[in-house]
Amino acid sequence: MKKSLALLLATVLGLSLALAGCSGGSGTASQPGAADRGVVNVYNWGVYIDESVLDEFTAQTGIKVNYDTYESNESMYGVLKNDGASYDVVIPSDYMISRMIEEDMLEPLDFDNIPNFSDIDPNLKNPDYDPENQYSVPYMWGLLGVIYNTAMVDGAPDSWSILFDENYSGQILMFNNSRDALGVALKYLGYSYNTTDPAQITAATDLLIQQKPLVQSYVMDEIFEKMQGNSAAIGAYYYGDYLTMADVNPDLAFCLPKEGTNLYVDAMCIPKGAENKANAEAFINFMCSTSVGLANAEETWYSSPLLSVREELDPEVSEDPYAYPDDAVLEQCESFRNLPEDILALYDSEWTRLKLAAN
Repeated sequence: MKKSLALLLATVLGLSLALAGCSGGSGTASQPGAADRGVVNVYNWGVYIDESVLDEFTAQTGIKVNYDTYESNESMYGVLKNDGASYDVVIPSDYMISRMIEEDMLEPLDFDNIPNFSDIDPNLKNPDYDPENQYSVPYMWGLLGVIYNTAMVDGAPDSWSILFDENYSGQILMFNNSRDALGVALKYLGYSYNTTDPAQITAATDLLIQQKPLVQSYVMDEIFEKMQGNSAAIGAYYYGDYLTMADVNPDLAFCLPKEGTNLYVDAMCIPKGAENKANAEAFINFMCSTSVGLANAEETWYSSPLLSVREELDPEVSEDPYAYPDDAVLEQCESFRNLPEDILALYDSEWTRLKLAAN
């Protein structure tokens, strides 16, 4: 399937260079070999792009891309808080975008420079985290669930409970960030991801402390190597990443827990005071072109917000109920929202309590 999409990409890319819309405010691409137009400093999640598109952007615009990665929203937030406008484009998740808007950490976007925004699914525009759509352009979206190895796990799990099963002691991977890890426990206990009840958050932490002796490792991108290499049996992670892992290890399977799960959107934003705002908007527009969106969707297996990309995808992907879920699946999902400052502080202290707890 990846090979067929790659052939399609080559055709689409060849036909669409003039439509990529990457220069200044015109919405049209510069030709390859364009004069040096400076840099754009991009900060993205790891394993979340077809890196060949970065060279293509430079070829079209003359803008050099300095590309760095992070492992969690919280680590990205910390870097921006400490270093200010050291990046021109960042790609946080929904709840973190809301927090950054509230803390005046993002620049309003000039959508005259991002004409490809018109291709974004209307269902993903004006979201709760950016209700007037001033600060963000969706990059990818998807579902969270349980990835498990069918050769190492009995039966087909349908619940978060598999992550707390003593039969798999030493074979369980958990998120290495507070919001996702506590979110799993909250859902398993029947609570909302966005609860502001301190007793429920404390109960979720207590559950994770009880689970800790069963956990092989708290991971982010490390989950790829561990699950693909049969070094662990079970982990909570994203469906797009599951598809990447399953392409390497066909013993892997995915389940959507019956207690409910997270639907997230990651979106492109410009930090406050960014030195290269025009270049940043050109980069965002480029990332929303059909050929580039298709390349990134194929490489990462995440769900694209671009309507034209869905039309180009193989039906095996575009009709996948977890990649592009229907209402029945969406009813089982909840998105993270930003939380009050006192609750965020409680998350920090409870995460520290978990990490310091003895196995």
